[in-house]
Amino acid sequence: MTKKPFPLSKVYTLIEPGPMVMVTTAYKGRPNIMTLSWHTMIDFEPPLLGCVVSNRNYTFDILRTTKECVINIPTVELAKKAVGCGNTSGREIDKFKKFRLTPVEASCVKAPLIDECYAHLECKVVDAGMADRYNLFILEVVRAWIDPRKKDPRTLHHRGKDVFMASGKTIRLRNKMK
Repeated sequence: MTKKPFPLSKVYTLIEPGPMVMVTTAYKGRPNIMTLSWHTMIDFEPPLLGCVVSNRNYTFDILRTTKECVINIPTVELAKKAVGCGNTSGREIDKFKKFRLTPVEASCVKAPLIDECYAHLECKVVDAGMADRYNLFILEVVRAWIDPRKKDPRTLHHRGKDVFMASGKTIRLRNKMK
C-alpha cells in the first residue's frame, strides 16, 4: 500500500461540505455577516440545514437570540470580500460598509440578503439543542432566492487555513434515484 497516515487534526481538509456561504443576521436593527464553511443538508422537504457556528463568533449569540438568518451563497467573484468578512468581527465593524456589500430586505426574516450573492436561503432555527455542546444549529429554509441570470455559478470551497478551491466544470451523470 502506498498510502501514509494522515494527521487527525487535518481531517476536516478532506471532507469539504459544500460552498462557502455568508451568513447574515440582524440584532437590534444592526446587520452582520459571517463567512461559514461547515454546513450540510439534513432533510429535503422542508429543507433543513445543519450549520456549525463557533460559540466564539459574534453570530453565535445573535443566532441563538433571534433564531433566524440568511444563508447567502457567493460566487468566486466575491472571494476576497467573503474571506475578509470571515477574518473580521462584526462586534467592531459594519461588514456591509467595510466590504461594500449591499443589504436587501428579506421577505420572511429580519436578517438581510447580500445583493451581490447569487442565491439566498432565508432560515429559521428549528433546533438549537446541540448548540451548547457542538455549536450545531438546525435551520429550516423558509424562502429561497436565486439569480436566474447566473448559469453554472462558480462557488468557493474552503479546504482549510488559507486554501480555497473554486468549483469548476459542471458534469452530468445519469442518476436513477428520484
